[in-house]
Amino acid sequence: MIDGVRLKVCGLTTLVDAEYADRAGADCLGFILYPKSPRYVSLRQFCDMAPRLPEGRKRVAVMVEPEASALADVLAAGFDRVQIHFRLEVGAEQVAAWSTQVGRERLWFAPKLPPEVDVPGWILSAADTILMDTFHRGGFGGSGQVGDWSKFQRHQAAHPQHTWVLAGGLNPANIGEAICSAGARFVDANSGIETAPGIKDHAKLRAFILAIHRAREAALKAT
Repeated sequence: MIDGVRLKVCGLTTLVDAEYADRAGADCLGFILYPKSPRYVSLRQFCDMAPRLPEGRKRVAVMVEPEASALADVLAAGFDRVQIHFRLEVGAEQVAAWSTQVGRERLWFAPKLPPEVDVPGWILSAADTILMDTFHRGGFGGSGQVGDWSKFQRHQAAHPQHTWVLAGGLNPANIGEAICSAGARFVDANSGIETAPGIKDHAKLRAFILAIHRAREAALKAT
C-alpha cells in the first residue's frame, strides 16, 4: 500500500518485473491468461514462475469469460484472486456460477460496460471487488485509454461495501489527477508503465508511485 492507496501491477510476464513490482510496493501481481492479449502468459508459464514469485503479494489471474474447467485449473494453480472480464450479455446465471466456483471474496469482476451503463445489481451481488476499466468495443481492457473517473467515483460512493479498482490508461502523468478526481483507493497499472506490451519500465513504475505519494500529500494538506 502506498499512502493508503493499494496498487496492482498487471500484465506481468517476467520474474524480473514481478520482483521489481514487489520491491516498489505493489499489493497485487496480475497475470493475463487470455491468449488474445499481447501480455498473455500461459498457465504453464505461470506455474514455472510461481515458486520464485515474491511472497506476501496477491497473485491475480486475469481471464475473459472462462469455462468452468479453465477456471478450476487456475484455482488449482494457487492464484489468490481471479479477475474476470465479460460482456453483459453472458447474463446473471453465468455470473452467479463464476461466483459460486471462485467465491465472491476472491473474485474481481470487470464487466464490459458501455459509457451509459452502470454496474447492474446482479453483478454487485456476486463479487466483493469490481474493477472498472475503459470501455472499448473491440476488446477487454488493455487499450491504454483513460476511463470515466466521475463514473468510478459515483459507483464507489454509492456502494462503499465493495472494493473498487480503477483501471484504464493510468500512467505517471495522470495517476495523481485520477486519485484526486476519482477518489480511487485501489488502482491498476499496466500499459502506462511499460516500454512494450508485457515489459515493465521500472523508471515509469517509480515515477508512478512517486506521483501517488505527491497526490496523497496534497490531499492531506488540503484537509
